Amino acid sequence: MRQPVLGCIADDFTGATDLASNLVRAGMRTVQTIGVPDDALHGDADAVVVALKTRTIAPADAVTASLAALRWLRSRGAEQIYFKYCSTFDSTPAGNIGPVIDALLDELHGPGEGFTIACPAFPENRRTVFKGHLFVGDQLLSDSGMRDHPLTPMTDANLVRVLQAQSRRRVGLVAHDTVALGAQAISARFAALAATGIRIAVLDAVSDDDLMHIGRAMDGMPLVTAGSGVAIGLPQNWRARGRLSTDAAADALPAASGLQAVIAGSCSEATRGQVAHFRQSGLPSFAIDAMAVAAGEDVVTRVLEWAVPRLADSPVLIYATAEPDAVRAAQARWAGERGSAGSGVGELIEQALSRIAARLVDAGVRQLVVAGGETSGAVVQALGVRQMAIGAPIDPGVPWTAAQSPLAGGVPMHIALKSGNFGTADFFTRAFERLAMPR
Repeated sequence: MRQPVLGCIADDFTGATDLASNLVRAGMRTVQTIGVPDDALHGDADAVVVALKTRTIAPADAVTASLAALRWLRSRGAEQIYFKYCSTFDSTPAGNIGPVIDALLDELHGPGEGFTIACPAFPENRRTVFKGHLFVGDQLLSDSGMRDHPLTPMTDANLVRVLQAQSRRRVGLVAHDTVALGAQAISARFAALAATGIRIAVLDAVSDDDLMHIGRAMDGMPLVTAGSGVAIGLPQNWRARGRLSTDAAADALPAASGLQAVIAGSCSEATRGQVAHFRQSGLPSFAIDAMAVAAGEDVVTRVLEWAVPRLADSPVLIYATAEPDAVRAAQARWAGERGSAGSGVGELIEQALSRIAARLVDAGVRQLVVAGGETSGAVVQALGVRQMAIGAPIDPGVPWTAAQSPLAGGVPMHIALKSGNFGTADFFTRAFERLAMPR
């Protein structure tokens, strides 16, 4: 079996498929695992992406899980490690991005040693970094909808400042005027920063050309930390050494079959627009009542009784997506009634959506779109999925995947895990059309 040359650690499940998709597009055959595997990989892979749910857990727990993934990847032969976080740098002043970077560098180089980058840029999805500031489209991150994220509100766009608050290492900047000069200039700037004691360099990037320059400068660097964008620049290094498989298309998947469904748990602006588009298209949809879930009502059975008769005719959408004010109101009401953290209602909804997904698969669904990182994690775990082969993208950062679920009776499932912020308005309908297109 071919050993992977690149080992990746992703801090959520949709982010993992986002990264894997970019690697596949650049010619690396890629397998995604759900958590650190306890068995062998199935099939050959140039890259392996270990999908974790560490973005919003306690920093110490995120560090422990990330180190376990690092050690497993290195034991399987990975020569370079890629820590992937969100293109909107989702984190809090306590972490988890900084603490995980510190721990990975400590493991690879020794306490306080080593050097790496931080670059969440993904220009194709309108995430750019300039003068160390992260932009979402034409807006600073701190002016975007991420300012109101219920778990990781991003109120500062200055990545050097944000990361320095989280890391024990000194953080510096490689500005765009250097990045635009190419890999040699970037490498020289790395050396200059390292000589002053800086151990993490935030990089500007506003175009795919910038990402390709950065990728070349990463050749031989033991640890890369970034969003998924930098991944388009890494395969060129392995290809130049003749280290990539060439016997089949990197994005080949088995033919699709079965019924179709969408489950949406994200409350991001993009997902709200996708839910609205699906409903306006006249397709069947069911809105989950957060407080009914919190009250212990049997929402799962109610949804299945509604969904099963409709599945034979078209895709169905089950969604808990809501406006930010409605989410905050539900959290406040939950907290008031239970005397506990309002975020608990979100966990109950994730559990309900994951049970619904499992029942849908029992009913014959074999093509499933899931929107939202936390929801995606809960769903794939409920389906018992352990590994996923990565196929062609539906939209930038969102590929179809093929996976085996114990609930699917040996028939391959096709699953698309969509970050809440990704995808065009018609994503939910176009995803199934894309899967049906001949390769």
